[in-house]
Amino acid sequence: MSKTGIFYASAGGDTTKIAEALSEAFELLEEDAVLMESDFDDVSQFEKYDVLFLGSSTWGQGDVHFSWVDALFEISSEHISFEDKTVAFFGAGDSVKHKEHFCSALGKLYQVFKNAGAKVIGFTPATGYTYQHSLSQVGDKFCGLAIDNTNEADKTQQRIESWIQELKKELE
Repeated sequence: MSKTGIFYASAGGDTTKIAEALSEAFELLEEDAVLMESDFDDVSQFEKYDVLFLGSSTWGQGDVHFSWVDALFEISSEHISFEDKTVAFFGAGDSVKHKEHFCSALGKLYQVFKNAGAKVIGFTPATGYTYQHSLSQVGDKFCGLAIDNTNEADKTQQRIESWIQELKKELE
């Protein structure tokens, strides 16, 4: 059986909401949910997991949460391989205030882990959202679960539940 871990960073709590739903749905232990700001030490923590759920809120001009910066730099600069890992991305953004960078942090995570050889699952349709641009959009899909709990809170729970069901199918 695959060992699953969640690594996430959240500014306002919306990304945490997704991490908690994942943890519950996949019946993970508390220590398998790593809050990047306080529980992350170095990239060796990824090694014990076969499946990684990776989350970040989007900051500024489409950046990942600050607590992801060093890890992503280390993975890229030291050419750390994730070829034996399956990853899925999730996060929150604001499609009105930051419509030109909506959930772009997911796209930055996607590029680093894809370039490191990870198998990416959990793509979601980009339809039903209002935004101008997102680095997380790959073709007609997002490279993971993107939510806007500020402007589309009425859609958040259903989006999370649907995505979790899709992940379970893809991981069978």
